[in-house]
Amino acid sequence: MFLQNGVQALKRLGVSLTMALVLTGFCQATEWVPERQLRIISAYSAGGTNDLLSRLMAQKLTERLGKPVVVENRAGANGIIASDYVAKSAPDGYTMIMGSSATHGINPNIYAKLSYDAQSDFTPVGLIATVPLLLVVAPNLAVNSLTDLVALAKSKPGTLSFASSGTGSSPHLAGELFKSVAGIELTHVPYKGDGPAVIDVQGGQVSMFFANIPSALPAAQAGRLKALAMTGAVRTPAAPDIPTMQQAGVTGVEISAWFGLFAPAKLPNEVLTRLNQELNVVLGLPDVQARIRELGAEPVAPATPETFQSFVKSELAKFAAVTKKAGITAQ
Repeated sequence: MFLQNGVQALKRLGVSLTMALVLTGFCQATEWVPERQLRIISAYSAGGTNDLLSRLMAQKLTERLGKPVVVENRAGANGIIASDYVAKSAPDGYTMIMGSSATHGINPNIYAKLSYDAQSDFTPVGLIATVPLLLVVAPNLAVNSLTDLVALAKSKPGTLSFASSGTGSSPHLAGELFKSVAGIELTHVPYKGDGPAVIDVQGGQVSMFFANIPSALPAAQAGRLKALAMTGAVRTPAAPDIPTMQQAGVTGVEISAWFGLFAPAKLPNEVLTRLNQELNVVLGLPDVQARIRELGAEPVAPATPETFQSFVKSELAKFAAVTKKAGITAQ
């Protein structure tokens, strides 16, 4: 009897162990674990906000995922080249893009024929940061305030120029709005990213630039650029002494860029869940939040892919109104 009971107990234990192993295997199967290197495609050149945020996320996601996450810059056509590349990549979690208000908010509203669809061709992984723009001018330009700049532009119609990180980018949009509301004529000079634009404004080849703060604030603080105003609704903690456009005397130029990670469409749920969870952990780290603010950006609260998707939809609608008002189109 004792032996029989013991055998039955062992059988029950065997069944329990089997169930435990099955459940463990099931849990492991539902959590995606990368087996090789991952890539974040930066749609712009090195040194700009998109690139800086891409490298910060890559560093931290490498630590979380246990596999290298590298940044690959594919600049050109205001992010269209990189966006098209990622849209056509395999939906396996190994390729993502640091998308932005330009690639997924503005471009779809100004290009009649775009090679990608900002919604149907991508899987939103998570929003990372929002960034107001900083209006900087060349150090040799004879202005020290926004009102000085408007007066100079009116006295010399069409002789001043403004840089952008690409046709249809947030800096381009801000420049066009500035022209419209201030009643001035400026020549648009597009670049392949913030970095080259900042360099040429520093050198005086271009008069001004509505730059993403992380790209231009260090140069302004070092005296290599003159910072005149911010495009945010309020002053940024990264530079509290710089007024908003409205405070500086020009209303109607309130615009911020944003950045977030996207994967190709049809990304498996288990892959999306893991990437979103790890991104949210990274965004909650105090040192990451401090670094994003140090760059002049504002980190966003961790959120679900669905929340990010709704945000992108609302941004598309917002920029449709703004680009129509400014009359911005691109070929």
